[in-house]
Amino acid sequence: QVKLAESGGGSVQAGGSLRLSCAVSGKASSCMAWFRQAAGKEREGVAFIGRDSSNTYYPDIVKGRFTISQDNAKDTVYLQMNSLKPEDTATYYCATGPADRRRWCRGEDKYGYWGQGTQVTVSS
Repeated sequence: QVKLAESGGGSVQAGGSLRLSCAVSGKASSCMAWFRQAAGKEREGVAFIGRDSSNTYYPDIVKGRFTISQDNAKDTVYLQMNSLKPEDTATYYCATGPADRRRWCRGEDKYGYWGQGTQVTVSS
């Protein structure tokens, strides 16, 4: 059984930074990702990383501002968020799932284990 626990959320002004952490217990799958869900909106992926390769992917909405990384010795995945905008306000979740040849780590449907989420609020 895999358990994921996010931490590090909070309130910050626009332009500020936050670092989220995801503590992993149990055997995670080959992909880790951060998703977010804002009030009234669908959940969206914001960062993906292959656990073995450490290859990463970011959608354009966060590219250049967010960085996903992992510390395998600590079984922790991080999301460094810089230049935050009010539209980044959401609950952020980490998740783990298997890679596939066609989509690699992308695709929400592959993620079967999720954390409880941590709230990020960015004020203007």
